[in-house]
Amino acid sequence: MTLQMLHKEYRVDKTRIGFIKFIFEAYEGIAVVTTLDARTGHVRFAIAPDLADEAFQIIADLKKDFEFHAL
Repeated sequence: MTLQMLHKEYRVDKTRIGFIKFIFEAYEGIAVVTTLDARTGHVRFAIAPDLADEAFQIIADLKKDFEFHAL
C-alpha cells in the first residue's frame, strides 16, 4: 500500500520559516515543510493523510501568531 501525502501551500512570514519547520520536525511524522521561495515565504506542507486533523490544528494555532495564508 502506498501512502499518498496531502499537499498544501501557504505564504507565511518569511522570517518564521525556520520556526515553522522546527515545530513540524518536533511533531515527527505529521508533516514535512518545504520552502518553495524563501524570499516570498512560499512553503509547501506534505501532510500524512491520517494525521491531517493534527497538522491543520497546528497550522491554526500558528495563524494566531503571525502571517499564514493558504495559496
